Amino acid sequence: MRTTTHSTTADLDAALPTQGRPTHRPPTGEDSSLQAAYRLCRRITRVNDPGVYALIQLMPAVLRPAGWALWAAATVLDDLADQRDAQRAERAARVEVWTQALQFDLAAGTSRDPVRYALVDTALRWRLDLSSLRGAMDSTRDDTRSRHFADWAAWRSWCSEGLMPWVDQVRHLFEQAGAPMTLRLGGQQDYQRFIDGAQLTDILTDLSADLAQGDLLLPQEALDAFPGAEGDLQQGSWSQATAALVRELTALARQWVTRPAMTTGMHPGAATLLNTAACLMRAQLDAVDAAGHALLKRAPRPSLATRTRILAPARIRAKLAWSLTPLTVPGHRQPAVTMSGPSLEAESTILRPPPPHPDDARPPQIAADRMPTHVAVIMDGNGRWAEQRGLPRPQGHRAGTAAAHEMVYGALEIGLRHLTLYAFSTENWKRDTEEITTILEAIRRDLDEGPIRDLDVRQRWLGHPENLPAELVQALLREEHRTRNRTGLTLTVCINYGGRDEIRRTAAALAQAARAGDIDPHLIGEDDFARHLPHPDMPDVDLLWRTGNEQRTSNFLPWHTTYAELYFTPGYWPDADRRDLWQAITEYSRRQRRHGSIASVDTLPEECPTHRRS
Repeated sequence: MRTTTHSTTADLDAALPTQGRPTHRPPTGEDSSLQAAYRLCRRITRVNDPGVYALIQLMPAVLRPAGWALWAAATVLDDLADQRDAQRAERAARVEVWTQALQFDLAAGTSRDPVRYALVDTALRWRLDLSSLRGAMDSTRDDTRSRHFADWAAWRSWCSEGLMPWVDQVRHLFEQAGAPMTLRLGGQQDYQRFIDGAQLTDILTDLSADLAQGDLLLPQEALDAFPGAEGDLQQGSWSQATAALVRELTALARQWVTRPAMTTGMHPGAATLLNTAACLMRAQLDAVDAAGHALLKRAPRPSLATRTRILAPARIRAKLAWSLTPLTVPGHRQPAVTMSGPSLEAESTILRPPPPHPDDARPPQIAADRMPTHVAVIMDGNGRWAEQRGLPRPQGHRAGTAAAHEMVYGALEIGLRHLTLYAFSTENWKRDTEEITTILEAIRRDLDEGPIRDLDVRQRWLGHPENLPAELVQALLREEHRTRNRTGLTLTVCINYGGRDEIRRTAAALAQAARAGDIDPHLIGEDDFARHLPHPDMPDVDLLWRTGNEQRTSNFLPWHTTYAELYFTPGYWPDADRRDLWQAITEYSRRQRRHGSIASVDTLPEECPTHRRS
C-alpha cells in the first residue's frame, strides 16, 4: 500500500486495489471537483486542529480522505455555531440549514458545498451510516444557546451527544476497512471516559475563546468545589481559586485520557492511533498547566519539539503496522441514503411483520400490568433432542435456531419489550470442538442471512470476545450498530457469557472508577453497580424460563434475575415454538409478585385457548 502526506490524490489513489487498473487512477475517477473537495477538507483539518490532522496521518492512507471529510464537517458546524457576527438564534438557524442541506445531498449523492460533497462521498463509498450524526448536529445547534451543567453526569451526557458520534464514525470506518477498533467487554467504560477526557482537554484549551462568548462549559459541581472561581473566570480574572480549579481539572482530564487497558488486544495500528492521541492530549494538558494567567487570553499549544517527540516514533509504528495489514478498499459507491431522523436504519431496510404461525395461532390478551417487560430464556436440550432421534448433537443446535426465530416472532406479536437468549456460555467451551464450531457458525450465519434481520428488532450482544472467531465478533458488533435505532423488541443474545464473570468484571470496573476518584467507595449503591454493567439500560428479568427438564439457573444473569419468576418446562428447546413463550407469559401473569410485601387479591387472567399446545 502506497502512503504519502503530500497530496489528497495520492491518498485517494490508495483506495483501489492495484490489480487490473493503472496505479495512478484515484477512486474518484476524473472528478476534479471531488478531489478539490477532499483537498479543502484536508486544509481545514490541518489549519483548525493540527493535532487531529497529525492523528489522521497515522491512519492508513486509504482512510485519510474520509478522516479529513468527517473532521472538516464537524469543524464547519462548530464554526457556524460560534460565529460572532450573528446572534445566537441566527447561528442556530445556520447550523440547521447546513444539516438539512446534508440530508438532501445524501439523497442526491452529491453537493455543491465542497465539504458536504466530500462527506457524502465518504459515506457512500465506505457505507457509513450518518444518521447517528443527527443527534450530534442537533447538539451543536443547541450549543448556540448558553449551556449549563448541574453536575458531571449532565456534562458527560452532553459529551456523549456531541463528540462520541463523530469518533464512532471513525471506528466504523476502521471496521469497514477490515481493521476494527474492537473494545474488550470491559473496555467500553474506558472508551467513554477517554472521550470525556478529550472533551475536557478541548474545553480547557479553548477556555479563553469560550469565555469571550459568555460560555463556561464546566459542570456546576466542579465550579462549586472552588468558591470564587466561577465569578473570576467570567470576569477574566486569574486568581488562586481559578488556578486551583484548572490544576484539578487538568489532573482529572489527564487521568481520563490515560487508559492503557482500552487498547489491549486491539490491532496495533489502531492502538498506536489511540495511544498517540492520549500522549498528545497529555502534552496539551501540560501546556494548559504551564500557561497560567495566559490561559484566559489565548489557547496554549505544546511546543514543536514535544509534538515531534510523540509523533515521530508513532509514525514509524503505524507505518509498519499498516504495511503488514491487508485492508478492504472501497469499490463502487453505494446508493444514496438520507439521515432524516433517529429512526433511520443503517441500510434502507423495509421492516416487515413477523410471519404468522403455521396453525394461525394468535397470542393471548394479557393486561398491561400483568405483562412482563423482560423474559430471559435458557435454551436447553438441543443435544439431547438430537441424540433422542439418533442424530449427531450438532444437528440439535441447527434445529434450535428455528426455535429461537419462533421466540422472536412470538415476542413481537405479544408485545414483549425485552427478550434475552442464552446461546453460548463460558462453560460451553468444554464441549466437543465440532459441536462448538456448529453453534458459533450457526450464530454467525444467522446474523448474516437470518430472517430476523428485517424485523423491528434491536439486536444486542452480551458476552466477551475472548476466544470467539473474529468474524463472529465483527458480525455481532455490525448488527448491534445496524439495528440500534429500532424500537420494537430488544433481543439480547448471550454468547461467551458467564454471570460470575460479568459480576467480576463489573466489580473491577467499579473499583477502577473509585480509584480514579469518579465515585466515593463509601457511598456505592446498587445503581452505581448497575451503571458499570455491560448494558446498564437492561431492565431486570421478570421471567426466567428454562427448557430441557432441568431446574437450575446455570450462571445466567445473576444480577438481573434476583427477583425473577422461575418457569421450567420438560420439553427440549428445538420442539418449542412461540406458543410456548405465550404459555410462559400467561403463567407469569397469574403469579403474585410481592417482592417482600403482603400479597393483594387480584383478578387473574384465564388461559386463552388460542395458544394452548395440543
